Amino acid sequence: MKIEISIARQTLTLLGAGGEPLARYPVSTSARGAGELKGSGGTPRGRHVVRAKIGAGLPRGAVLVSRRPTGEVWSPELAARFPERDWVLSRILWLSGCEVGFNRLGERDTMQRYIYIHGTPDTEPMGEPRSHGCIRMRNGDVMELFERVPAGTPVEIA
Repeated sequence: MKIEISIARQTLTLLGAGGEPLARYPVSTSARGAGELKGSGGTPRGRHVVRAKIGAGLPRGAVLVSRRPTGEVWSPELAARFPERDWVLSRILWLSGCEVGFNRLGERDTMQRYIYIHGTPDTEPMGEPRSHGCIRMRNGDVMELFERVPAGTPVEIA
C-alpha cells in the first residue's frame, strides 16, 4: 500500500500493493506551494512515511491541538469563538521525510515541521491550496484513510 499526493492536482490517491488505485480524495495543500525548508510554510515534496497515527476512536470533528484532543468538537459556533485557529480535526497521519538533506534532518525535516495529513472543517474548500503546509482532507475522508493505512505506509508528495 502507498499514498501519492499531487500538489498540482490537489489529490491524494491510495494505491494497493500492485499499484492499483484503491481510492482518490480531494485535498488542500499549502497556499505557499511546495517547500521543504523550516519556516517556508510549503508542503514538502518527496518520499515520506506515515510515522504516527493519532486520533483513533475520536468523534468526527474532534479538535486536536499539539496532537492532543482538546475535548472540543468543531462547530460553526466554536469556529466563530476562535477565528485564528488552523483547525486540525478528527485524525492525524504524521509524516516523516525519508530523503536526508531534502526532507529529513536539519532545516528540511518534515517531521520536525509537524507536517500532517489531517481533517479540516467540512466548510473549507478542497481541491485548492489553502493550508499552512499540511495536507488537509475532509473529515470523513481522513477517517476512512486512517483506518485503511498502517503506520509506516510510504507517502510520495509531488
